[in-house]
Amino acid sequence: MKKVVLLGSTGSIGTSTVKVVDDLPEHLQLIGLAAGNNAALLIEQARQHRPSVVSINDPAKIGEVRAALGDSVEVLSGAEGLIRLATLPEADIVLIAIVGTAGLQPVLAAIRAGKDIAVASKEILVMAGEIVMSEAKKYGVRVLAVDSEHSAIFQCLDDKPSHSVRKLWLTASGGPFRTTPKEDFQNITVERALKHPSWVMGRKITIDSATLFNKGLEMIEARWLFDIEMERVGVVVHPQSVVHSMVEFLDGSMLAQLSTPDMCLPIQYALTYPARMRSDRVHTSLAKIGSLTFEEPDTERFPALNLARRAGEVGGTLPAVLNAANEHAVEAFVNRRISFLQISELVERVMHRHQVVPHASLEQILAADAWARKEAVRMETMR
Repeated sequence: MKKVVLLGSTGSIGTSTVKVVDDLPEHLQLIGLAAGNNAALLIEQARQHRPSVVSINDPAKIGEVRAALGDSVEVLSGAEGLIRLATLPEADIVLIAIVGTAGLQPVLAAIRAGKDIAVASKEILVMAGEIVMSEAKKYGVRVLAVDSEHSAIFQCLDDKPSHSVRKLWLTASGGPFRTTPKEDFQNITVERALKHPSWVMGRKITIDSATLFNKGLEMIEARWLFDIEMERVGVVVHPQSVVHSMVEFLDGSMLAQLSTPDMCLPIQYALTYPARMRSDRVHTSLAKIGSLTFEEPDTERFPALNLARRAGEVGGTLPAVLNAANEHAVEAFVNRRISFLQISELVERVMHRHQVVPHASLEQILAADAWARKEAVRMETMR
């Protein structure tokens, strides 16, 4: 029985994780849950799985959760609640599905407490990959991928050293605008950008999939997860989203992981690793799929890929600036203050203004994140 702490239990990854635990009650147990502000769903999850500790981000909702769960469950809130959950002595693995910078401190706390971590939040490794992976090595814990692309690479590598790899290939669906001419990008609406062809996801990541910023962030994530230089991380567009990613080895051989798209599969593999457990959720018929196609990404229409590559190559605080500026730009687009085209333009301008700090500390990374958000606001208002 592997004891699991789930941070971000009410989001899309969190609810899929709960399904995986439901499927494997003899192998997985949820002992801690943390939610954003969805108290009703957190209460429902806690009643079903009976964790010893839960946390709700909004302190004003502690009373509601306590009243519903009684004295048998410890109810916490805020950043302190996340740290407490991440370091529960009885936990075997902590799955981080919190969006944004809020997951950074819990991840480091979990690692230093000797817990394996499963990372579903791109921001953690994009912003602080050097620190996180260094700490994981120091404390002898595993950092397991939950993203379908990184899970695929992890499965294909199968502990082979990075020097045996010619290139890691992350696949991208291409998003809803894969075939849209560049001259039409100025007319892209929020509603159109939120219609992803392959996945049902949260609003932020769906917009990132439309701009291909999500793939850029995944490139930086892969660089740290698999200890490999950015020049050996590539992207190929694969509209069917069946091949989740590939590894090209020095001898020219390529290994790929394939399945019908379903986030329960990479989540289950991360939680049960190194074992594989039976699941009836995913069934893949290649005959029914019929054909799999691949194409080069168009970096002229999707400049996010080149921006992310530059951030990953330069390193230091620049990836944190890329991430923070993009978060602000996406929010501005969703609230109809900037156009779809201006998302990448705003990020590039903020990156250009940043003075990079190499091999940055966590404090310097967080300071760069805060600076980038303020600078993005300033540049947006200067338009």
